Amino acid sequence: MPIFALALLLLLLAAPAAAGPLDHPGYAKAFSCSACHGFAGNSRSDAMPILAGMNAGYLKKALQDYAAGKRPSPEMEPYSKMAVQLGVGDVAAYFASHTKQPTPIAADPAAVARGRTASQQCVVCHGSAGKGDLSKGVPDLTGQPAGYLKSQMLLFKADRRSPGDETLKALKALMKSIPDDQFTDLAAYYSSLR
Repeated sequence: MPIFALALLLLLLAAPAAAGPLDHPGYAKAFSCSACHGFAGNSRSDAMPILAGMNAGYLKKALQDYAAGKRPSPEMEPYSKMAVQLGVGDVAAYFASHTKQPTPIAADPAAVARGRTASQQCVVCHGSAGKGDLSKGVPDLTGQPAGYLKSQMLLFKADRRSPGDETLKALKALMKSIPDDQFTDLAAYYSSLR
């Protein structure tokens, strides 16, 4: 083999591999989150939210609120404090940089249909497609696990999510007007959207 061909072959073999999810600067800081939220933030659990593809600003605020006790959660508080110490911006950017894989848990079609009808009261903030309005801090609900969505609505109703946050006053008033059994339908509907 001529020396030129050998040099070309060695150069091709030494070319760097394409960057993957482990190469992101925030990976090491977000690694412990994977235990609950799944690899690259794509939770496969009905109880844990999908962080992949989430708006970095929204996620950063959520982590800061958990760490400061403004959004009470005994499970999230220690991990959010760790994220703040390690670099909450890097952690949020890591998850935001990944593509969201919607929940694999199928929703009951009858609950989805009932939830679609009931969702008209949610359209003002979350839009007709459930994508939210990030300029107002309203998150995208689509494809999130139904169990997680339902638990969050119940926490809002009981004023146990972000208690005292005046920006959520209207949302909490709306949640108080919704019967508990309707939360299952709303969660199924938003979980089914892609």
